[in-house]
Parts: sequence; structure tokens; C-alpha cells
Amino acid sequence: MQLIDGKAIADQVKQEIAAEVAEIVAKGGKQPHLAVIIVGHDGGSETYVASKVKSCQQVGFKSTHLAFEDTITEVELLAEVEKLNNNPDVDGFIVQLPLPKHINEEKVIEAIDYRKDVDGFHPINVGRTSIGLPSFVSATPAGIMELIKRYKIETSGKHCVVIGRSNIVGKPISGLMIQKGYPGDATVTVCHSRTKNLQEICLQADIIIAAIGVPNFVKGSMVKDGAVVIDVGTTRVPSTETKSGFRLCGDVDFKEVSPKCSYITPVPGGVGPMTIVSLLKNTLLAGKKEIFK
Repeated sequence: MQLIDGKAIADQVKQEIAAEVAEIVAKGGKQPHLAVIIVGHDGGSETYVASKVKSCQQVGFKSTHLAFEDTITEVELLAEVEKLNNNPDVDGFIVQLPLPKHINEEKVIEAIDYRKDVDGFHPINVGRTSIGLPSFVSATPAGIMELIKRYKIETSGKHCVVIGRSNIVGKPISGLMIQKGYPGDATVTVCHSRTKNLQEICLQADIIIAAIGVPNFVKGSMVKDGAVVIDVGTTRVPSTETKSGFRLCGDVDFKEVSPKCSYITPVPGGVGPMTIVSLLKNTLLAGKKEIFK
């Protein structure tokens, strides 16, 4: 069993991005600029945004952090999005989800200029991704593909079972795994809460990507020997072993599953660090105008 070290790969990618940014700036080019909008005080979101800002500093990006109280109206938030759309210095920006219930997330996502949508959530980027055109690929699926590539995991002709059908992970990663080329060319089955014979299907999988949001959902009895398991789950569960009283738990029962795997991602330290790195890669592409001229 080999552990897929997302933190090590993320550090490697950050160094590559930092070197490219330094070269761009040395030649008189523009420093890439990422802006982040956050609404309210969700603990997980605030931690995530702070990590994004720190990562921008590490790779030489300019970053703007816009924080608003959850009393902001939908109209006011859409006006802030429009300001960033029209700001020529901002190459890419994201609106951190979730948003307060009185704000329509879809309306906000669609209001973002798709050429600055470095989260890859805008319907134009989602559509272009699904048919294999250049696009900003949403961060978590892009991070998974990068891990598969860096570890040279074989995907061609392999049976990949994706557990979960969210717009953020399940649907896009299934679309990427069936694209022509590497990593891709897999035969993909998407399973979800209504799937029958889930265990039977998982036992046929060469690659399992678990993104269902249920702690320890994937058991050893669901995984065949030699399978590759990618765990996207990050649920906070109570713990007596940490100062915070919580720990992050994946969708895979690591103790049961890991002895059977050829490769497996841990939680934390697997897919998570790659998500922020993918956002940085998209911002660099936006700054270089490589996806949309």
C-alpha cells in the first residue's frame, strides 16, 4: 500500500508556480491577482480562505480578501461581484460557499465573469470541461487528476467508481475520468444514495473516488485487493485526541480499507491540499490569459 501524499505534491506544485510567477514578474509581466469574497463567519470557510491568502503569498500572487457580514443583501453581493468582474487588475476571484440562505448561490455563481471564474463553477466552465474544451476545471476534481498524474496511476481501461453526484466533485470528476487521454480513458460508474448493489459495484472497481460526505462510509468489504482509493470526504467529527475537540474524517474507513489498496489518500493530507493548489493554477492561467483570450 502506498500513501498518496497530497501535501508533498501540493508543495511541489506551489514551488513550480512560484518559479513561473517570479519569471513573469522579472520579465516585466503582471503579478497574478486572486480575490476572495467571504460572507459571514462560517469557521470552516474562514480557515479555508485564510489558507488561500497564505498560499497566494507563498507563490508570489497579489491577493484581495473581501469579508462581508451575513446581513449583506443579494443585490449588494451581486454589486460586489460586478466590481471584481470590471476590475482589470483582478485576474480571477471566488465567492466562498456556502452563502447565507437568503442569497441564491446559483445567481451569484452565474454573475461571475466566466473568464475570472477560477473556482470553475460557472455553467460555461462546467460545460466546456464536460466536452473536453479548455476551461477552468473546478478545484477538487482538478486536484484529484493531478494526484493521479503525479503518482503515474494507470487509468486507461480501468473501472472507476465515483460515489457521490455533487456538482462540485462527483459529476465533474466522472466527466474528467472518461475523457480521452491521460489521466482518463476510464470506464466510469457513478453511484449515489439511490444506487442498489453498491457493495457489488464497488468490488468491481479498480479506482474508487469517494465523495459522499458520510464519515467512514466505504468499508473494507467494499474494496477489492489492489484498488486505488481516493477519499474526498472531510467531515468534522468529535475527538478527544485534539485540542479543538474535533478531527477531520474521510468517507473511507482508513484502517479497514488501506491494507487492501495499492494507493490510498489519507484524510487530512490527501485531496485537501490539492484543492487550493488547483485554485492557484487556475489563477495563473487566468493571469496568462491561457484559457480565455
